Amino acid sequence: MAPERPLSGFQMARTIYVLNGPNLNMLGTREPEIYGRATLADVEKLCAATAAGFGLTADCRQSNGEGELIDFIHDAHAKRAAGIVINAGGYSHTSIALHDALVAANIPTVEVHISNIHARESFRHHSFTASAAFASLCGFGIDGYRLAIDGLAARIGAVKSGEKVKP
Repeated sequence: MAPERPLSGFQMARTIYVLNGPNLNMLGTREPEIYGRATLADVEKLCAATAAGFGLTADCRQSNGEGELIDFIHDAHAKRAAGIVINAGGYSHTSIALHDALVAANIPTVEVHISNIHARESFRHHSFTASAAFASLCGFGIDGYRLAIDGLAARIGAVKSGEKVKP
């Protein structure tokens, strides 16, 4: 994993990108026994509220296309985003290109999966995007996004509104 850029840019960058990959637009109807009944709109609302608690803005994007997800990562780099939370869906297990884009962007990244990928089919057990992230969460349902933002905020030094900075 490439070293992350210094956190000093955090004062300028208050946006985190929340990127969702293929089929996540079908949340709420796609295999609810695995992914639950929450929709992508519910995920985005959760992310916006969680980020706002740290004085951050969540820029939520979804694409079924690998190239567009890579473009989102490049955009996060160009705009000096504070961090990325990514659920690359099935591309997590197949896309070296997404891995390479995350490494090139050099932005603190957390990978999220709604289901526990290690308790599912063997082809889901390896994630290329996980090795480009400082943390990976799976199996917490959509609450994994909240946990990812909490962890990302801690990594970049953001504190919840009303909390004091720890020495």
